[in-house]
Amino acid sequence: MRTRPILAAWGAGLFLAGCNLAPRYEQPHVEASGRFKEAVPNGAESQGWKIAEPSDSALRGRWWEPYRDPQLDELEERVAISNQTVAAAEANYRAARALVTEAQAALLPTLSVDPSVIRSRSSAAVASNGSGSSSGGSGTSGGGGTGPRTYFTLPVDASYEVDLWGSVRNAVAQSSLSAQASAAQVATALLGTQTTLAQDYFSLRAVDEQRRILDTTLADYEASLHLVRTLYNNGLASEEDMAEADTQLAAAEAQATDLGVARAQYEHAIAVLIGVPPAQFSVAVRPFNSALPQVPVGVPSDLLERRPDIAADERQVAAANAGIGIARAAYFPNLTLSASGGFESTNLTQLLNWPNRVWSIGPSLVQPLFDAGLRRAANAQARALYDEAVANYRQAVLSSFQSVEDNLATLRILAAEVAQQHKAALAAQHTVQLSVVRYQNGLDSYINVITAQNSFLTNRLNELQVQLRQLTASVALVNNLGGGWDRSQWGRTESMAQNPPGAGAKAEPPPENAGPGVPNPAPLPDTVKRPEDLLKQNERDMAPPPAR
Repeated sequence: MRTRPILAAWGAGLFLAGCNLAPRYEQPHVEASGRFKEAVPNGAESQGWKIAEPSDSALRGRWWEPYRDPQLDELEERVAISNQTVAAAEANYRAARALVTEAQAALLPTLSVDPSVIRSRSSAAVASNGSGSSSGGSGTSGGGGTGPRTYFTLPVDASYEVDLWGSVRNAVAQSSLSAQASAAQVATALLGTQTTLAQDYFSLRAVDEQRRILDTTLADYEASLHLVRTLYNNGLASEEDMAEADTQLAAAEAQATDLGVARAQYEHAIAVLIGVPPAQFSVAVRPFNSALPQVPVGVPSDLLERRPDIAADERQVAAANAGIGIARAAYFPNLTLSASGGFESTNLTQLLNWPNRVWSIGPSLVQPLFDAGLRRAANAQARALYDEAVANYRQAVLSSFQSVEDNLATLRILAAEVAQQHKAALAAQHTVQLSVVRYQNGLDSYINVITAQNSFLTNRLNELQVQLRQLTASVALVNNLGGGWDRSQWGRTESMAQNPPGAGAKAEPPPENAGPGVPNPAPLPDTVKRPEDLLKQNERDMAPPPAR
């Protein structure tokens, strides 16, 4: 009969445990139009994007494959294995998952055993007081006296804090939502690193193409110098023409040599992105491919599902909402159910005898009466953190819309600019041809030839830079659209956490490269063209590309 109040307290606690003081969560509303302003369908194919169709409304996970570069494919595959930024984000996610388990432990009772052996002696004053209060002369035999004694105890304690107001459940939810945000941050780090790698790779290829253009130009300048020297030897050109030709050739050689700095930096950056020491990594020279793949562009609301950074911010809003429930629960009393049982004896051999058992059981209720505004301040802080998370989420959405619009506009405008720049390069090439003919016929000075050749070189390099800007904007658009990520891929992040990529493994350079220790740049070719070949230079380079 005496246990009924205790059982009633247990029942009441379990009934009240269904309460949850967190506000009902609703994803913050954001304004999203039906389409992107800069997504003008006319000529979308040449701009490197297209309106998404139901069959391809989302990018694929291996978003770099449409660029059709096997070496880029191989390098991108190594990012998830060896990049240290991704590894750090993945380790942070595992720490967040551990916090979830830690929070879930509070949902169950705690059980502990605390055996002890204590040797103690009582003072004479305490012993005499204890024997005086005992009946007859039983104080000495019942535990009186000052002699030392040994106490053996074997207690088992259990306690359980009843989650009356959802504080523990909200703590679990908050940790779980934060772990989901951390999982999305892993995808953000992976996508950002992949994007940087692709842009660095295309920049390196552009440097190689710039070097090739300069090498061809050097052959032009050498042929021009040979022509001027021949005319000078025949008394048809001045020494000033010779000096001008020498100056032009030397300046072009210095410009070509200077490209080695940029190439080395891009190559070293790629090595670090794939987790390889720069001294062990080189990239062989390959042709520059300026073809743009088609990136499917859907409606703006797709970004809310396809961008991992936006998903992470939204999960942080939900976690902050659970934090409000934790702060609210502090206004109400805490109910703890505890029980203890075990054995106690002064004789080890009799410790487990049934008469030596001890036990206790009972609930405790704690209600703070005065805390000088502590709980009110904590509640205000939780609401402020929620408002901050909502503002960060909405700002991330607006920034994502801006970045997509920026890159759509960039691709659309550059598509026209690259055609205009190619036209300018063709015109400059024709000017070179005319100036050389006029100089050979003695109608113009050699300075006109130099001016025309420098203009041709400048326009060719400008065209290359516009093509590179197209490629980097295309990669940036893929990044802005989420790179094929969606919320269903959180499970993949959990799989990475269970089997950390590259854990304990040594990063190795890709098997196909120019070999470790190859310095930048490669030696300049020693090629001299014949004078009659001068007008035929660059014809193949300036020809229109074959139809795909």
